[in-house]
Parts: sequence; C-alpha cells; structure tokens
Amino acid sequence: MTQSKHTKAYLALVIVSIFWGTTYLASRIGVRHMHGLMLSGLRQSVAGVLLVSFFLLKGYKLPGKAVLSRLFIIGMMMLVGANGLLTWAMKYIPSGLGAIIAATVPIWMTIFSFFLVQQKNRVSPLLIAGMVIGFIGVAGIFSDYLGDLMNPDFRFGIILVLISCLSWSMGSVLTAKWALEVNYLYGAGFEMLFSGIVMLVITLVTGEFRHAEFTGELWGSLLYLIFFGSILGYSAYVYTLNNLPPSLASVYAYINPIVAVLLGWMILNEQLNWITALSCLVTLTGVYMVNTAVNKSKEQRYELS
Repeated sequence: MTQSKHTKAYLALVIVSIFWGTTYLASRIGVRHMHGLMLSGLRQSVAGVLLVSFFLLKGYKLPGKAVLSRLFIIGMMMLVGANGLLTWAMKYIPSGLGAIIAATVPIWMTIFSFFLVQQKNRVSPLLIAGMVIGFIGVAGIFSDYLGDLMNPDFRFGIILVLISCLSWSMGSVLTAKWALEVNYLYGAGFEMLFSGIVMLVITLVTGEFRHAEFTGELWGSLLYLIFFGSILGYSAYVYTLNNLPPSLASVYAYINPIVAVLLGWMILNEQLNWITALSCLVTLTGVYMVNTAVNKSKEQRYELS
C-alpha cells in the first residue's frame, strides 16, 4: 500500500470512529419530531437514491434478480430491523445507552457465525471469556437503570435495541456468507433504497407520518444522518475494511460508544457516572477479547489451508 493510500485508510477509520458515534445523538434529536422508522426511512431512501444514481451514471449495470433479492433481504435485516429499530428506540432510551448495547454486536455475530457460516470460529477460552465479560458489562449498565426498567416505554426501547443488534448481526453474517459479486457501495445503495422505501410505506400505512414536525432541528438531524451517517460514514467504512487489517478496522466499534456517551452527556444531559463509565469499559473489553479471538481463529485457518 502506498503512503498516500495508507494515510487515506487511517483517515477513513477516524471518520467512521467519530461520525458513526455522533449518529446516536442526531437520531435522538430527530425522533423528538418524527417517528424513528420515518426518520430512518427518509435517511436511507435519500442516501440510497444518491448512491445508486451515482453508480448508474458511471455506467454500472443493474444487478441480476438473484443479487437484488439478496440485497433486499440484507437491507431488511441490517437497515430496517437494525437501523430502523435502533433509531426508533432513541425516543425511549438515552443515546449513550443505546450505543453501548449496540457495541455488543460482534459478540452476537460470533454466535450466529457458529450456526450459519461453514468455516466456524474455533471456540477458545479467550472467546468465551470475552462474551461473558461483555455481557457482564451490559448487566452493570442496567444496574444503573433499575428504576427506569419499571417504565414500559424504557423497556420497549431496550427490546428494540436488542432486536436491532440481533438483526444487524444476522445480516452481517449473511453478507459474508453470500459474498455477493457487486461493488460494496453500489450494493449498499440498493440496500438503503429498498429498506428506506419499506420503512416509509410502514409509516404511511400506520399513519405515523401525520405526526411529523419538520422543524429546523429535524432538518439538521436528517441531513446530518444522510450525508455524514450514511454516505460519508458507510463509504469510509467500506474503504477501511478494504485497506486495513480487520483487527485494526474494528477499532471504530470501541470508539463509537464512547463518542455517543460523551455527546449524550454534554449536549442532552444524559446520565453519566462512574458505574456507567466502568460498565462501558468492561463491555468494550469483552468485545475486544471476542474480536481478538475471532481474528486469531481466522489466522490459524489461513495457516492450515
């Protein structure tokens, strides 16, 4: 890799690490004025139209029906079931809490990989310990919200985040399993477009669109999510994955929750005390151990092949 490309890869990693962490704050602000599914639907559909149009203008052909159908399924799981529900959850729980729970995605991905991917990761003490420590960290965070758990809206928000984690993990594993022969960003554009349309149809059918208040604050949130969360963030994410080792590229997953927690505390006055901070570090330590174990397992498979 040339020095210029190496520098761009690290810059892309910084962009993903920072900007994806800020999307929790933007979503939390946006759902004050619009249903979470509608906010996510507008975000994804506009970003999808822009990305797909860009590649079509460059001369790319439409993917075949088989590829499009799989992109639709992945979009439903990763953007409707994951991003849509996570955005919806921001109405009921603190953005920092949502980000910390979402940080457990690598653990869920590892679990799903055992059942869906043919080349399974070797079960190691480090892997098991990482999973246990990660979930202990999340439990520690919940211990600080025991009173809030009595609130039905808060519980509903937690359920939405957990489902979104499972959905994103399943979609990520399927993406790796299917290995579709299509440009990553072009494929992501279709996923965004399909998922955005589905979420907008849902809000249209349920009548939630009537409650939207298009204030300046909402427009700011929406535009930020479209350009910095979806287009810039995802483009940088794909570039990072293709130009840096997986172990280094995964650093963003540890920085995102910290950014989200700090922004929620500074701007939205969300709760932040030593229990939350310590539990966050414990959770991220567990996720780091899981990622390390998975990467070691992959390296051993490559050496044996």
